[in-house]
Amino acid sequence: NVYQLQQEAPRPKRITCPQEMESRPKYYGREFHGLISRERADELLAGTEGAYLIRESQRQPGTYTLALRFGGQTLNYRLFYDGKHFVGEKRFESVHDLVTDGLITLYIETKAAEYIAKMTTNPIYQHLGYTSLLRDKITHRLNRTCSEPKKVTFHPSPLSRRTTIKDGPEKHCNYEKIHNFKVHTFRGPHWCEYCANFMWGLIAQGVRCSDCGLNVHKQCSKLVPSDCQPDLRRIKKVFSCDLTTLVKAHNTPRPMVLDMCIKEIEHRGLTSEGLYRVSGFTEHIEDVRLAFDRDGEKADISANMYPDINIIAGALKLYLRDLPISVITYDVYSKFIQAAKITDPDSRLEAVHDGLLQLPPAHYETLRYLMTHLKRVTMYEKDNYMNSENLGIVFGPTLMQPPDQNTLATLNDMRYQKLISVCQATCCLF
Repeated sequence: NVYQLQQEAPRPKRITCPQEMESRPKYYGREFHGLISRERADELLAGTEGAYLIRESQRQPGTYTLALRFGGQTLNYRLFYDGKHFVGEKRFESVHDLVTDGLITLYIETKAAEYIAKMTTNPIYQHLGYTSLLRDKITHRLNRTCSEPKKVTFHPSPLSRRTTIKDGPEKHCNYEKIHNFKVHTFRGPHWCEYCANFMWGLIAQGVRCSDCGLNVHKQCSKLVPSDCQPDLRRIKKVFSCDLTTLVKAHNTPRPMVLDMCIKEIEHRGLTSEGLYRVSGFTEHIEDVRLAFDRDGEKADISANMYPDINIIAGALKLYLRDLPISVITYDVYSKFIQAAKITDPDSRLEAVHDGLLQLPPAHYETLRYLMTHLKRVTMYEKDNYMNSENLGIVFGPTLMQPPDQNTLATLNDMRYQKLISVCQATCCLF
């Protein structure tokens, strides 16, 4: 098997230079042989599998080449250093580690090329599913919640059936979420949780999802379905956390910040003059943010703790503004801006609705719930002086931000952002 092949791979053997080289860079050792030819390097390495040295290139002085003996021939690689040594994507603390990893990879790819090519064609992941394969891990996560949520797929209602939005029973939506894979170095032997094959190499043997902990080969990561179930232990904060990641981790249809802040505002703040326009104290808003990051749904945002409702309103705006991907995502931003430029009201509403249907489900549900709330806010306009246009000015730039963050483009788009928010808050688009 692949693990056995790694054990059998040639071990690196450093060929040292007999004399001290004055031109040797400080980050190389005695394996540096100075300005020698390929032919001379081949002579020095001949007959010793896994032997290596470093030479300065004769064709390009000032650049360095790793000469490595493998498979009865000398292989030459351009060698780089930026604080770590590398010839490709992987970076190493020492040249010896780089060579060790390279020999493992060369040996396995030589001995098991056909096997590796077929590795992903019959994955255990596809047959067993992530939940079955990692049953213990998933069960541990679900035990921390009161009960397992019902698997209900969220489908926005079609435009032809627009009705006034009413609050219905809470549903846990079975949102899809792609895995957040990052290159990872595993300590000790590890096997891919997609294809069940050994993950070879000295470092960066594969990738790990930073949200759920799934470990797979880099090539397998492209085939894993969008079924990430974030682990609360890996979600370090509430603010600035990806929206879909947060709601899946907490098994809620919407972010807790949205639900809790809106509940508090509707309980005691709908008649507050300048609601959402008047700013609360920045220090107190920051305290609310820290409370959510620290305590989650147990955060205390009651009137006893924060008598000024503008602090809660400010915290809600801050949460929406700090999302790494805005509620109206970058992918559909231009579609909404183009929709806002349509002069015919009916055509504009149709285009806005089409854009809404392209939002990720968690983003759609968040926007739907927020707009239902803002519509309630406008019902108290005589007291709070916040009509739909005023709310559009406040929430337009908060809910949708241009992908390129160009200052001029942002200024040009502001009136269209406001118009989109007004449309959503006043029309039955959801």
